[in-house]
Amino acid sequence: MEKTVLKKNFVRGRSLIDLVFSWSINDILNEDLYKKQVRQIPQTFSSISEYMNSFIYPLIEETHADLLSSMLTLPLAPSCVILSVKQVKEYEPPKDYFYHVTFESVSELENNNGAYEPMVGDLIVLTDVRPKYIEDIDRPDRPFLVALVQRVKEENTLIILASKPILVEEQENKKMKTLYAVFLVNMTTNIRIWRALNFELEGENIDIIGKVLQPNSAEAKICTSCISERNCSTAYADTRSIICFSDLNDSQKDAVLSSLETRECKHQNTVKLIWGPPGTGKTTTVSVLLFSLLRMKCRTLTCAPTNTAVLEVTQRLLKNVTESVGYDTYGLGDIVLFGNRKRMKIDDRYDLLDVFLDNRVSILYECLVHPSTCWKDSLLSMTSLLMDPRREYHFYLKNRRVVEYEEDESDGISENKGINGNQGKEIDDQSSKDKKSKKNLKKVIIQTLNENKNKKTQKEMRPLWKEKKLEHEENESANNSSQDKKNEGQGADECDNPLTFEEFLQKRFNCISKRLTYCIENLYTHLPTSFISLVVVKKMIKALDFIKSIETLLCAVSVSDKGLLEKVFSKNLETKLGHLRELSIVRNECLRVLRALPQKFPVPDFEDKYDIKEFCLQYSCLIFCTVSCSAKLHEVMTDLELLVIDEAAQLKDCESTIPLQLPGIRHAILVGDERQLPAMVKSKISEEAEFGRSLFERLVLLGHKKHLLNVQHRMHPSISLFPNKMFYENQILDGHNVKGRSYERHFLQGKMYGSYSFINVPHGKEEFNNSHSLKNMVEAAVVSEIVSSLFKESVRTKKKVRVGIISPYKAQVLAIGEKVKNYSADPNDDFSICVRSVDGFQGGEEDVIIISTVRFNQNGIVGFLKNHQRTNVALTRARHCLWILGNEATLTKRCTIWKELVINAKKRRCFYNANEDKGLAQVITAALVECDQMHVLFNMDSSLFRNARWKVSFSNDFLKSISSVKDAETCKEVLTLLENLANGWRQSLRKKNLYVHRGTSSQLLEQYKVKGLLHLVWTVDILKENSYYIQILKFWDILPLAEIPKRANHLDVLFENYTVKKMNRCKYKCLDGCLVVPMRWPVNLSSCPEADPLLSLSEPLASLSLRDESESSSTTYRNKSKYTMGRSVVTNRWLRKLPNY
Repeated sequence: MEKTVLKKNFVRGRSLIDLVFSWSINDILNEDLYKKQVRQIPQTFSSISEYMNSFIYPLIEETHADLLSSMLTLPLAPSCVILSVKQVKEYEPPKDYFYHVTFESVSELENNNGAYEPMVGDLIVLTDVRPKYIEDIDRPDRPFLVALVQRVKEENTLIILASKPILVEEQENKKMKTLYAVFLVNMTTNIRIWRALNFELEGENIDIIGKVLQPNSAEAKICTSCISERNCSTAYADTRSIICFSDLNDSQKDAVLSSLETRECKHQNTVKLIWGPPGTGKTTTVSVLLFSLLRMKCRTLTCAPTNTAVLEVTQRLLKNVTESVGYDTYGLGDIVLFGNRKRMKIDDRYDLLDVFLDNRVSILYECLVHPSTCWKDSLLSMTSLLMDPRREYHFYLKNRRVVEYEEDESDGISENKGINGNQGKEIDDQSSKDKKSKKNLKKVIIQTLNENKNKKTQKEMRPLWKEKKLEHEENESANNSSQDKKNEGQGADECDNPLTFEEFLQKRFNCISKRLTYCIENLYTHLPTSFISLVVVKKMIKALDFIKSIETLLCAVSVSDKGLLEKVFSKNLETKLGHLRELSIVRNECLRVLRALPQKFPVPDFEDKYDIKEFCLQYSCLIFCTVSCSAKLHEVMTDLELLVIDEAAQLKDCESTIPLQLPGIRHAILVGDERQLPAMVKSKISEEAEFGRSLFERLVLLGHKKHLLNVQHRMHPSISLFPNKMFYENQILDGHNVKGRSYERHFLQGKMYGSYSFINVPHGKEEFNNSHSLKNMVEAAVVSEIVSSLFKESVRTKKKVRVGIISPYKAQVLAIGEKVKNYSADPNDDFSICVRSVDGFQGGEEDVIIISTVRFNQNGIVGFLKNHQRTNVALTRARHCLWILGNEATLTKRCTIWKELVINAKKRRCFYNANEDKGLAQVITAALVECDQMHVLFNMDSSLFRNARWKVSFSNDFLKSISSVKDAETCKEVLTLLENLANGWRQSLRKKNLYVHRGTSSQLLEQYKVKGLLHLVWTVDILKENSYYIQILKFWDILPLAEIPKRANHLDVLFENYTVKKMNRCKYKCLDGCLVVPMRWPVNLSSCPEADPLLSLSEPLASLSLRDESESSSTTYRNKSKYTMGRSVVTNRWLRKLPNY
């Protein structure tokens, strides 16, 4: 049994876990299980206890809804194979069912797509089959059993707490029956909220919480004594002066200065709200505020609901810091970012590695604890070498044959306090494996920074000081390339041929300098400034400069200088050294600086990495993490002063109690916008109880004062116009940058693709995917076509374009993502695509935003599109162009925000029909075929026939036959044929009428072969419209050749009722160039046209859609078929009766 500390009392949130474990399958599937217990959460509270308790049942219900949602999609849930299950020491029925579990590692799987790696807080169901139905996890021989992952010990080992004993066959000669762990939900955040609500967090502080119960209780004026103290503060005065002369607009300056004034009050607890509508520079304001707090040494926790938001504000703060720091990365040790490495995807954010806690802990461990790379030994080794290298060389010669060799240079680095027995092997190793040892050193660094991703090069992984270190190494490699080649060839002889003094000195110096440089650059980067002064840092940087100079000078030593090098390191011989005098001077200066550096910094004696982690958190000035992750600070944190919550309007009121209870917090600054998306709530019951309402929004409802950031710098004015009016009562001003003419961009030709457009997609089909989310493949096709055009134009103009595609439905996001997957998603590329849901795009922005609204129905149901907060987010992500795709009829059917949007677009002349773009019209047609929606095209209002020369009519038999054709390519060919016929194209004589009919219909009946064995049967017919008879196309059927006789016989009966005049009118042909155009006759025309062609000449000519030559002959089949009619048309298009084909 393995030793562990998982005692009953140490299982965090045990009461909530036990409750979840008590639920049966039927309980989970019962949507109304807690309906009666959930009460409306009030806006005000009489006590802290009432405030905390009001969230208990809504939280339970939300946990229940999360689990229910997972159960309904159980077949799609990720899973892994369990290899072994063993009880641990703390296993103690009837509740403490603790097990040690090993599972199949993802790296061991041949295809690890969708593979599941359990994480702490995961609720899993254990079963002996991969579940296809809910019944598969609750059978008589294997009842429903869930477990919570308590700890991930190694890559593929877990400690779990199970709801029941796990029945495992443990026979010596028999393998355990296969078990699967199927992921349900992660309970980490809900457990942390539960603990906060039940006062289970260490060092609870309820001072701030007591201020948010009643109206205006969180607001307070700064007391007189604090004002006096603030006015005497030099740090505050300097910071205020910097802010006043910064590039911030007035509203941003007011928000920052007001927050700093609040911080100065030591006698009251307050909550301040900063209201940041889209594009108003909320993150910029927060970063300036935090930079100011850093200058004032105010210990501040900054958190946000999501990792994305945390990383964004951290990155912005670091940009301000690095631009102002005068000594490389000194000062970053006062800033800490911490959280889950995988969820943060921190290994892809090289710009944040300098402040990421896990990375910092590993590096400081190497510099301060690890015996082979620590600062003290590196410093002493370099000092000893520069003082008396001859002594070390003699020691090397004496011991070189005694010491055993090791491959790894880093393991062979000297641990002496001057000279030791490892010296000889270290030098010989480096002599024979210089290049290899460089890789080894990099390997050590990479392993400490990124334990699971060693495929990246160190240069990619290391920003700022790391790049400088690599540049140093690369220069060294170039300077010593000839010597390296020589050494590679001499490796086998080095046991017999010892290094010369010059070779020894150069290699020994290079070895120690790398280690010392690593320590220096990391120590002034990662130690808090309270433990390493600027004076020391200046000396360190000076030492690095001297070391680099010595390295360069040593490389310049020639063969003719043999013997002189030893004199360089002798005393008082500078005047006799000639051209080596500079080396001697630099060496002496370097020694002077190294001796002035401290051998030990005033940090605690660390035993392990956990001690270093505590140290970093306790002595940092600015800490960044998610709100949920701040629960960890309760265990290790010394008192903080200030709490800043970014995106506070996206945070449940109850979740904000986690950081608000941290010890020492006196003031809280909430930054957000309650008119954008709130927190996500799955349970309808909890949502109706206002469980998703934020503390920010509740305080606004109570009339709490908020500082409005009132200038937006993101959107072109035509984009900001509608949301500013609808959501912000026109309080937001457009910044000077967006009002300039240069901000207006035209990424595609045509008015449809201006800065702001609503593009009506007249056809479509909304349908559910497997996850019960809606998609509209017609809109997806239109989006794909627009993206394709944008890409081509970007390549042609060589302009960088970032495109964002937003849809409120996950299924549509996936469908569009599949269509545009071949385009880059990297924002650094010249053309990039980002496809997300509305929720996923909050806080984001792109050059062009395309919104796919998806909805298409006769009832005007728009679902959660009617939510103003969701609409606000979608409409405010674009910088230069916003193109909204939707169906006008659906969106205007009911009185929603989208009806207002469409009406507004029409008033502003920003409303367009997708069919106005020929390319979009074609993809709509193709998409309708794919979606089995071809029937919507068979009317004169469709995109195929709206602008056609001929009116068309379809028989019921045709519609029935075409609906039975399932081959998409055949359908597309039929549509192309219909469109060309409606525009006047006709087939050559030799290609038609494969079946010869002798009946009445033979005078009119046309047969055009379609792909495969099908034939299109059609005629010209006469329609009375107003006061005219007009020619139209009548499509009777599409059928195999063998069935045409039967159809012709039926048509004989119909055409026998036609008068001679009507038959003649059907047979008339009027030509416009190579195209046949329809004729028309007045109803009161007394005689037949053939009696006097001139009599009716004006009528057919008037019916022609006369176009210029290029337009009249531009049909799809122009290059595919030969026109037989064109040769019989006279120059002035005289009408004549043509003989039958």
